[in-house]
Amino acid sequence: MRRSPLLLLAAALALAASGGFLAATAIGQGSQQPTRTVTVNVGTGQQGPAGPPGPAGPPGPKGDPGAESCPPGYDFDAVVLIQQGQGPTQIATCLKR
Repeated sequence: MRRSPLLLLAAALALAASGGFLAATAIGQGSQQPTRTVTVNVGTGQQGPAGPPGPAGPPGPKGDPGAESCPPGYDFDAVVLIQQGQGPTQIATCLKR
């Protein structure tokens, strides 16, 4: 019994497409969602006038863009800072459990 070349070609294309889909799914898993959200109220009491700005500090080390893996004992979380008169600011960071 002779197999049809078109049947083999269709099977090869299906395997290639499914392999590409699996690879794209594995690579595209870089957007981890925070496991919890921590809210911090900053400056909720009576405040005086702002002082003069201080000198600029040295630049920090260059980070790894898109790195969302935390060291052992830490979780990837969201921290919301509520500043009176400025509204909330959210950062994504690693927090100790």
